[in-house]
Amino acid sequence: MQENKGLSGSTLKMIAIVTMFIDHIGAVIVERMLLTGNTGVYTYEQIYILDRVLRSIGRLGFPLFCFLLVEGFQHTKHFGKYACRLLVFALISEIPFNLAFSGSVFFSTYQNVFFTLLIGLITMWGCKQVEDRVSLHAGLQMLLKIPVILLGYFVAEFLYTDYAGLGVICIMVIYLFRQNRMIQAFAGAIAFVWELPASFAFVPVAFYNGKRGWKMKYFFYVFYPAHLLLLYLIAYFFVLT
Repeated sequence: MQENKGLSGSTLKMIAIVTMFIDHIGAVIVERMLLTGNTGVYTYEQIYILDRVLRSIGRLGFPLFCFLLVEGFQHTKHFGKYACRLLVFALISEIPFNLAFSGSVFFSTYQNVFFTLLIGLITMWGCKQVEDRVSLHAGLQMLLKIPVILLGYFVAEFLYTDYAGLGVICIMVIYLFRQNRMIQAFAGAIAFVWELPASFAFVPVAFYNGKRGWKMKYFFYVFYPAHLLLLYLIAYFFVLT
């Protein structure tokens, strides 16, 4: 049997997870070192450069998760279960997220990325309803999709989710250009140009082979809150005390 060329969905997911982890090392630990001045044997400038490198690498994570969300939406047979899973883990992740980024259990003005992904998923579902139920020219369908997309944008802004409304818009750009992989990758890179390193996430996307790869359905869901809690504990015991 000929081996599938390109990158599977699980490979893209692992790239996303690793780059996200690198990003959060910078955000949760290294930036606390800068804020407290507890830089150990290193100078402030060295730690600052390290932070910039880590955060730049980490920019690749969210665009890849957005792309995988779009793929998941297109292939899921149980939209309701998919949405409920995102909601459950959004709630589970909120305290670890708050501790990691604010140092407190409750923080009302910044919500974790699962909420952004959930809003993006529901917004895609709304646009799919327009596509399935309204027999109009593609241009007229797009006019009806705009209020749906704007609603998703403003909900994310109102809830102060990670990446907020821009995150939802980027998800929708990837969704709307899903019919052609190269055009989708280009459009996604343009959508993330406001955070330039993130645009490079669409290089591996261009090599996606459409296959799921390894079965790791719940790995990201569990890894997300677990790694945030771990990084917070490292920061607490080695930087803040």
